[in-house]
Amino acid sequence: MPPRRHPRLSHDRRILLMALASALPGAGISLIFLWAGDYTPKVQWTLTVFIVTFCLGFALALRERVILPLQTLSNLLAALGEGDFSIRARGARGGDPLGEVMIEVNALVETLRHQRLDALEATTLLRKVMAEIDVAVFTFDEVTELKFVNRAGTRLLAQPSERLLGRRAAEIALDNYLTGEAPRVINTVFPGGAGRWEVRRSQFRQGGRPHELLVLSDLSRPLREEERQAFQRLIRVIGHEMNNSLAPIKSIAGSLSGIIERDPAPDDWREDVQRGLGVIASRSESLSRFMSAYARLAKLPPPKLTPLAVGTFVDRVVTLEKAHHIRVQPGPPLTIQADGDQLEQLLINLIRNAVDAVRETGGGVSVGWDRLPGAQSMELWVEDEGPGLSNTGNLFVPFFTTKPGGSGIGLVLSRQIAEAHGGSLLLANRHDRRGCRASLRMPVQVLTSAEARAV
Repeated sequence: MPPRRHPRLSHDRRILLMALASALPGAGISLIFLWAGDYTPKVQWTLTVFIVTFCLGFALALRERVILPLQTLSNLLAALGEGDFSIRARGARGGDPLGEVMIEVNALVETLRHQRLDALEATTLLRKVMAEIDVAVFTFDEVTELKFVNRAGTRLLAQPSERLLGRRAAEIALDNYLTGEAPRVINTVFPGGAGRWEVRRSQFRQGGRPHELLVLSDLSRPLREEERQAFQRLIRVIGHEMNNSLAPIKSIAGSLSGIIERDPAPDDWREDVQRGLGVIASRSESLSRFMSAYARLAKLPPPKLTPLAVGTFVDRVVTLEKAHHIRVQPGPPLTIQADGDQLEQLLINLIRNAVDAVRETGGGVSVGWDRLPGAQSMELWVEDEGPGLSNTGNLFVPFFTTKPGGSGIGLVLSRQIAEAHGGSLLLANRHDRRGCRASLRMPVQVLTSAEARAV
C-alpha cells in the first residue's frame, strides 16, 4: 500500500504560522508573568485578550502584506497569458525589492505589448500582400487539408475561399503539385485559367505542426510581354538595317533607270552604271553580312562542358593576338567545367575590343584571373588603357557598334556565352586609371581547384 501523502500547507498559511511562531515566545512569557503575578482576574483577562488579539492582528496583517502583492503579480501574469497587456501593477517604486519586481513586470508587459502590436501589424501587412499579389498561394497541413488560400488562388480555382478551406488537396485537384520536382514549369489548365505555370513548394511549422506552402505563378503573361518586346526590338533593328541598305539601292536603281532611258545616252553612262552597280553590290553584301550575323547570334548552341584549365586557355588565346603585346597576370591554378571553344571565343572578343581601344592611344592591355574571396566564384578580367566607355547603356544592344565595319554582336554573343555557363559578363570604366575593365565571373558550382581535381 503506497504511503499516504499529507496535503501541503499553502504559502499564505505558512506565512501566518511563521508570524504566529515568531510572536509566540514573547506572548507566552508575558502571559506566564501575567498569570503568575498578583493581578486581579479582570486585569489578567483583559491583558490576555489584548496580547492574543495584538499577535493575531499583526500576523494577519503580515500575511496580507506578503500575499496581496503576490496575488497582484498572479493576476497580472494570468492577464498576460490571456493576451491582455493593458493591466499594470501599482506600487512600483525604486529602492524597494518588491517595488523593483513590480517595475520589471510592468516593463515586461510594455515590451510584450509593443511586440504584439508589431506582430499584428506585420501579420496585417502580410495578409494584405498575400491578398493583393497576383500569385496563387495555398497552405496545407500534414494531412493535405487546405488551411489558407489568397485571392489569386480563389480566382485560379474559380471558387470562394469559404468552399475551399478545410478540403483536401485531392478534392480541389492540387495533390499532384504537392509531389514531384520543385520548382518546375508546367503547362496545364485550371478552372480559372490556362497557360504555363511555375510550381514552388516549401515547408514550415505552425502551432508545432508541419505545413506545406504551394505557390503557383502564371508565366504566360510576362512571357508574352517579353516576347512582344523582343519582337519589337528585333523588328526595329532589322527595319533600321534594311532601310539603311534598301534606301540607297532604291535611289541608285532609279538613277540608273533614268540614265538608261536617256536618248541619246550620256558619254560616261557606262562609268555611272558600273559605279551604281558597285554601290548596290556593296549594300547587298552588307545586308547579307547583317543577316548572317543575326543567324549566328540566334543559333548559339548549348555549351559542352568539359574540364578546362584557366591558365592554359588564356595563354592559348593571348598568343593569337601577336600584333599587340598583352600582359598576362597569372592567378592560382584553376580548372572549370566549360565549353572551351565558346569561352575562347568570348575571350577573343574581349581582347580584340581592348586591343582596338588602345590602338590609337598606345596604351597597354592586361589579362588576369583570380578566385574571389570566400571561394564563391572565379573572375577573369581584361583591362585596357584606352579612352574608356562613352555609352554604357548600349553595350549589349544587338548590332550596336562604334567601330567602323563592326557587326555589333561580339559583346552580345559573349554575354550569351557567359550566361549559358551560369556566369556573368560586366564592362565598366576603370577607377584607378583611364580605360575599361571587362570581368567574367563563373559561379562556384562549376568551379574546382586544380588540387581538388588531382584528388
